[in-house]
Amino acid sequence: MGRRIAFISEHASPLAALGGADAGGQNVYVGEVARQLAHKGYQIDIFTRRDDQELPRVANFSDTIRVVHIDAGPAKDIPKETLLQYMPAFTSDMLQFMQEEQLSYELVHANFFMSALVAMDIKAALDIPFVVTFHALGHIRRIHQGNNDTFPEERIAIEERAVREASLIIAECPQDRDDLINYYQAAVDKITIIPCGVNTEEFYPMNKSVARSLLKLSQEERILLQLGRMVPRKGVDNVIAALSN
Repeated sequence: MGRRIAFISEHASPLAALGGADAGGQNVYVGEVARQLAHKGYQIDIFTRRDDQELPRVANFSDTIRVVHIDAGPAKDIPKETLLQYMPAFTSDMLQFMQEEQLSYELVHANFFMSALVAMDIKAALDIPFVVTFHALGHIRRIHQGNNDTFPEERIAIEERAVREASLIIAECPQDRDDLINYYQAAVDKITIIPCGVNTEEFYPMNKSVARSLLKLSQEERILLQLGRMVPRKGVDNVIAALSN
């Protein structure tokens, strides 16, 4: 059967079309990290919530990576801010799938706080260790977004518990590490910084003049490139303001 790792990414499937309100960086991160682990010989199952009735129970992402659609709440697109109530059902269906398939995993990699909640329950039931990448932290969102942050109050308590129970916490940058220590009292020796990578088959250096020619852009025009979904928290307004200065 080979060595197996389970990913949990409750709202962000690597199969989703990118660019929607809740389909962006985490979707790409989960798929790319899974690919790299598969290259190292692991078999990967990615557990994500079924958000469409037509989705199959299991879809092949590659020869060694499967995406398992978990029944948790209505099988339709739901804002991630309202998904916490469905996490007990997610845990139950994931455990049922593992029992039906007679699966055992060496490790669970939880992505986001709700996936961490499921991972903690899986650990309690089956004693499978987990690592967590939070992708964003509730404390920090509250500081910078205030009342615009509509995640449930329980989020921060779940994150604090996950910090205590995880075998390892993956911080995506030094600031993420500092926030985990300062706001969550995370143990320093439990945090590893692993920056988000880049797929060099898709992104690579190119001469600026050649790039402008290919895109039919003026060689003299002032241009700022902004990468991110068209949602307010991504700061598109800041880019527009910067361009005028």
